Amino acid sequence: MLSDWQYIGLFVALSPIFPAAPILIQWLLGPKKPNAIKNQTYECGIETVGDTWIQFKMQYYIYALIFVVFDVEAVFLFPIAAAYDQLSLFAIGATALFIILLADGLAYAWSKGALEWI
Repeated sequence: MLSDWQYIGLFVALSPIFPAAPILIQWLLGPKKPNAIKNQTYECGIETVGDTWIQFKMQYYIYALIFVVFDVEAVFLFPIAAAYDQLSLFAIGATALFIILLADGLAYAWSKGALEWI
C-alpha cells in the first residue's frame, strides 16, 4: 500500500501528462494544411481593415486586473462568512489581517491613480 507522500509524488509525476497529452495528440494527428486564408486575422466574421495591431491603453488592463484580484479575494471571504460562528479566535484574527491587507492594497491602488478612469 502506498503512503500519503507516495500518492502525492505519483500525482506530481503524472500531472504534466494531462495537459500535455491533448496538445501532443493534436500536433501528431491534426491536419497540417496552412494557406494564406487560414493565416489571416479573423475577428467575429468581419474582415479586418487597416492595421490589426492597435495599442490599448494600459489603464484598461490594470483596472481589469485590480477587479479580478479583489473579486477572487472576495470569494475567499464567503466561506469565512458562512462559518463565522464556528471560527476560532486565531481564524478571526487571520481574517482580520486578510481584510486589512485587502484594504491596504486598495489604498495603494487608489493612491497610485489606478482606479481613476480617464
